[in-house]
Amino acid sequence: MRKIPNHGTLRMTKVAYPLGLCLGLFIYVVYIKWHRASATQAFFTIAGAASGARWGQQARSSLGSAIRGHEVFYGIMFDAGSTGTRVHVFQFAQPPGETPTLTHETFKALKPGLSAYADDVEKSAQGIQELLDVAKQEIPFDFWKVTPLVLKATAGLRLLPGEKAHKLLQKVKEVFKASPFLVGDDCVSIMNGTDEGVSAWITVNFLTGSLKTPGRSSVGMLDLGGGSTQITFLPRVEGTLQASPPGHLTALQMFNRTYKLYSYSYLGLGLMSARLAILGGVEGKPVKDGKDLVSPCLSPGFKGEWEHAEITYRISGQKAGSLYELCASRVSEVLRNKVHRTEEVKHVDFYAFSYYYDLAASVGLIDAEKGGSLVVGDFEIAAKYVCRTLETQPHSSPFVCMDLTYITLLLQEFGFPRDKVLKLTRKIDNVETSWALGAIFHYIDSLNRVKSPAL
Repeated sequence: MRKIPNHGTLRMTKVAYPLGLCLGLFIYVVYIKWHRASATQAFFTIAGAASGARWGQQARSSLGSAIRGHEVFYGIMFDAGSTGTRVHVFQFAQPPGETPTLTHETFKALKPGLSAYADDVEKSAQGIQELLDVAKQEIPFDFWKVTPLVLKATAGLRLLPGEKAHKLLQKVKEVFKASPFLVGDDCVSIMNGTDEGVSAWITVNFLTGSLKTPGRSSVGMLDLGGGSTQITFLPRVEGTLQASPPGHLTALQMFNRTYKLYSYSYLGLGLMSARLAILGGVEGKPVKDGKDLVSPCLSPGFKGEWEHAEITYRISGQKAGSLYELCASRVSEVLRNKVHRTEEVKHVDFYAFSYYYDLAASVGLIDAEKGGSLVVGDFEIAAKYVCRTLETQPHSSPFVCMDLTYITLLLQEFGFPRDKVLKLTRKIDNVETSWALGAIFHYIDSLNRVKSPAL
């Protein structure tokens, strides 16, 4: 999902409590102070079960707080990305017999990413501990022992040699084990692309309310990152299930229901990796003899340098023909036979994130702060306009013609018609549309479903 701009600063975002909830929480905290001994005993009983603990009704009723009749629980998710590590502290409220709702989120990010400590693992512990301290400040003491703590690593650690990635994760696990939170054997892991897509799908459908009502139409999710791109939706047509290639379907259990999702992550088709391919470069390999990578997607006469995955490439444009037509032809070569097309996407509502959002905002297709809706054809119109402009004058971004053309053809390859409406947003109900929410929510739900006698 969306990456935090690399400004080298810390960032914290909080969602304000409603006044009534604040008052209720204050009353609850006072109540807990008078009953700490009995409450703490219940918390330690649950924590002692580690990852096999049943985090169900009996446990939550021992620790839960009746704020306006809602039981309250927390979850902590660390997002270890390539450019930084972020902590999300989520507070949920659950009315009796109903689906939980998110009532509060605290977010903080640190630079650089975990992968930067591959050769000095010990240094990684300081940043992890700093983010854990944020969780301690946000979560009431008496909830610590029953609050799941999880870290999922994405692209940065996927690209590291296996042994280096393992040592980093082991160090994180040591720090987690020393914390007061609920830590299971599976608390630290590297996330694959499909899991990232599924978790993002959970987030969006949780925030839009689609998961609360059985039978309500769900929404699909499109994410365009730097190294990979994901598409996830819930098929309603049997033909989609039958025609899906191996690896494109995955089962998900949530709220005692099973969802059979169409979900796939295309490694190498993220925007930055696609740029390199369009330029004619090869991932991880510098160009021999320092030659330029020449592309018809760059403006005529352009010369410059571009850094990708710690390699600096010299790049230049060509001088002939219609820039959009030439660029579209090159992009088509890169995408040929790499993307599976499904007819059903025409009939599913989709949200699009990350570089879809950033590119649309950069050329004025949506509001940069609020987001908005557009049709797939808007990307093509913008691409043709920008490419035509680049034929005669420079642009602040030499890649804007290439990037817009790539998104245009990628969406068409997925099967989206030009008149298909997409919703582009960074937040739903003031909550970041990150995979982190879906991942911790799924983790907590899975703890509820650990096999044990019915309570």
